[in-house]
Amino acid sequence: MNSTKHRWKFVRTGGIDQVTIRNGADIAALHSLDQKLWVALACPVQGLELDPKTLSLIDTDNDGRIRVPEVLATITWLTDALSDLDILMKGGEELPVSSINDKTSLGTDLLVAARRVLEEQGQTKGGASQVKLADVTTAVQQFSAHRFNGDGVLVADAADSSESTKVIEEIIATHGSIPDRSGKMGIDQARLDAFFTEAQQLIDWNRKSEHSKAILPLGAETPAAATLVSELKPKIDDYFTRCRLASFDGRAVAALNGTDAEYVALGTKDLTTSTQEIAKLPLARIEGGRALPFTDGVNPAWAAKLSQLASTLEALLGRPIARLTESEWDTAQTKLAAYQTWCAEKPVTKVELLGLPRLLDISQSGSREALTELIKKDLAAEGDYNQLASLLRLLHLQRDFVKLLNNFVNFSEFYNRSGAIFQSGSLYLDRRRCDLCVTVADAGKQAALASLAKCYLTYCDCVRPNGERMSIVAAYTGGDSDHLMVGRNGVFYDRHGRDWDATITKIIENPISIRQAFWAPYKNFLRLVEEQVTKRAAAAEAESNTKLKDTAAQTAAADQTKPADGKAPPKKSIDIGTVAAIGVAVGGIATFFTSILALFFGLGPWMPLGFLALMLSISLPSMLIAWLKLRQRSLGPILDANGWAVNGLVRINVPFGGALTSVASIPLGSERSLRDPYLEKKHPSALYMILVTLVGLAGLWYLGKMDQFLPGHLSSTSVLGERAPAKADKAPPSEKK
Repeated sequence: MNSTKHRWKFVRTGGIDQVTIRNGADIAALHSLDQKLWVALACPVQGLELDPKTLSLIDTDNDGRIRVPEVLATITWLTDALSDLDILMKGGEELPVSSINDKTSLGTDLLVAARRVLEEQGQTKGGASQVKLADVTTAVQQFSAHRFNGDGVLVADAADSSESTKVIEEIIATHGSIPDRSGKMGIDQARLDAFFTEAQQLIDWNRKSEHSKAILPLGAETPAAATLVSELKPKIDDYFTRCRLASFDGRAVAALNGTDAEYVALGTKDLTTSTQEIAKLPLARIEGGRALPFTDGVNPAWAAKLSQLASTLEALLGRPIARLTESEWDTAQTKLAAYQTWCAEKPVTKVELLGLPRLLDISQSGSREALTELIKKDLAAEGDYNQLASLLRLLHLQRDFVKLLNNFVNFSEFYNRSGAIFQSGSLYLDRRRCDLCVTVADAGKQAALASLAKCYLTYCDCVRPNGERMSIVAAYTGGDSDHLMVGRNGVFYDRHGRDWDATITKIIENPISIRQAFWAPYKNFLRLVEEQVTKRAAAAEAESNTKLKDTAAQTAAADQTKPADGKAPPKKSIDIGTVAAIGVAVGGIATFFTSILALFFGLGPWMPLGFLALMLSISLPSMLIAWLKLRQRSLGPILDANGWAVNGLVRINVPFGGALTSVASIPLGSERSLRDPYLEKKHPSALYMILVTLVGLAGLWYLGKMDQFLPGHLSSTSVLGERAPAKADKAPPSEKK
């Protein structure tokens, strides 16, 4: 066994040894407690009956789960914050200022924050020594609403000028925003730097082209000229390539100018200069070494563009051009190459949508320096906020931390029935109240793990009048399952007292109790009998209806079905085989019941024990299975499906299970009238007849009057031996004396 310097106290609950949190020393010593002895190793932050704010303060990595290292880190923090951890055992929403540890830097900051809150509440004059959670919460909210609240986020309202406000809005429009502690959206230093960096890159790129004849050979007209050249380049290159190919081999000229089939196809259409088939043809007639004309003999689809190109090339080359040669085309492209390279170097920025003139104004306005200074002022208040935030954390932990430990290190609140944080409320359904109700966080995991709990589980959809919905799983640990079925309605009360309409949607069947298992075989037998009787009755009714229809049809056609000789058809005789079969069946049934009676009468005064043994032989297998499953009944799989990491079995034995489900009972001392005006009146005559018949048969058997109809081993003389009256009658006179 592991030994530690700290003396722990363990209690046996739920089938496992659970450590008890008795005082602050136990809390401080949890670092030395083997994690294998913790009941849980992880739990979710959401879906628990504990303040989510407290849980988020413990979940320092913000992954939505609380683990053992985070619990231990919280204990270390509390050790620095408080002079004595015993104060945590008291709970509540008030903390004595004197309990804060003034010997650590954390404690010093907490004292400063506590005095500040008391001053703002005007409580220092009265000598107040308690700081309240509500007051600290209000102080944090008020501080967060300040212009400078220490989060390094600058909102538009915090700017000193309209220009700075406008720049903040433009930064948010181009680079997004980040929430401020006040709830408003603003910018931080990273977004500010990214905005001005991109703006400067775009400005520097644009300045590279200023007064550069190489980049802008046509000045402001260069972009339009470059666009036109880029648009016509594929077609012009195609034209000159075709002309070179025609010079290579004159036989290709006809095919390069377009085939007859293409022109025939055009002849069947209504043509315009925008017809795609025309645009696919060459710019002009293909001939070897031919220059490209701009007006005469050009493709109609490209005539307007070629006319514009002529004017552009005249300005670019500095001379009039009637026809474009391939060398002139190469020269024109060379003159625009620097512009094309400059365009390719354009930085990709988000600020381009503001336009270059606006970016120039912003860069020259000094907004970057002004906004940077405001962010520094905001960050300067971070220390004050952190002090208040630490005090708020301390008060949340003062109220809730021990409660978490009693649902994490151990499950004392669950086994003490004081309301565990995973219990979501109580379900009232079928004259029972189920207190073990857990919110369903992941239906898929519940479906995979629920059967491992070995509990009788009902899954319910719950709805509020305002449309709010939730799903729960309730464990039935008392009563029976005779009237539990999908579709039944009940009422669910959550931990806040709100009522929900609950409807069963799914049931995981398992034994509820040994008592239910004892009667289960008989109930199943009766259910099977009812089903068989219902089926036979339905079949007999259908057969009877069919016979009635046939008889009615035969009666209606009786005068038309007379035989030729006028005689009535002979009546059917009784089948001897049928009579024999019926006799054999009746004899078998009689033999069975007679053997049972003989067995019981043969027991004499032990007949009650024999009857009890018979019942146990029927019910014992069902009870044994129920006992094995009830021993395995555990809460662990249900919680694991909700994101917990349960470290033990967390068993629900029969006594504890009975406490988790309350069955309806009349209060002690109540008056009760058993007179029911609508009670069904019983007619015992049939029962009397059956009893008289059974007693008569038993008497005849006892007197030996039925021995001739029974097998030898079932006769009264064989079963009763010397005590049989029939044997005494057959004895010689000397023996009778």
